[in-house]
Amino acid sequence: MKLESGTQAPTFIAKDQTGTLRTAAEFSGRKLVVYFYPKAFTPGCTTESCDFRDRHEFLEAQGYQILGVSPDLPEKLAAFKEKYELPFDLLSDPDNTMSTAFGAYGTKTNYGREYMGIIRSTFKIDEQGVLEDVYYNVKATGHAERITESIET
Repeated sequence: MKLESGTQAPTFIAKDQTGTLRTAAEFSGRKLVVYFYPKAFTPGCTTESCDFRDRHEFLEAQGYQILGVSPDLPEKLAAFKEKYELPFDLLSDPDNTMSTAFGAYGTKTNYGREYMGIIRSTFKIDEQGVLEDVYYNVKATGHAERITESIET
């Protein structure tokens, strides 16, 4: 089920790269950019994460905290965060509970083959937990720039 702007963002509980449980409630009163990506250390996911890293200062200055979410386990996320110097937390969603709640898990097609997987998606969430903007099926390259441009205008 795809979400729409203006609706309440789903609640979540997920481990971050250190294995610490993080909940939606702890981000209450903060604006968020939550992006879902299929797999750490793959070319597209690395590009997208580094693009968010490079825009982190701007987004933080606008009051947004970034969270990256993938099915990877915390240990892999910790290595990914360290190698690429990502200044934001990465959440582990190995059973796709969070990605399903956000509509970022579903049927994908690659070369005519259908399979279930992470649908590269990003959500801007306001301080009250309401979805400001919803982006599904985004391209890894240039997407973080579009997010910052949407905030600048």
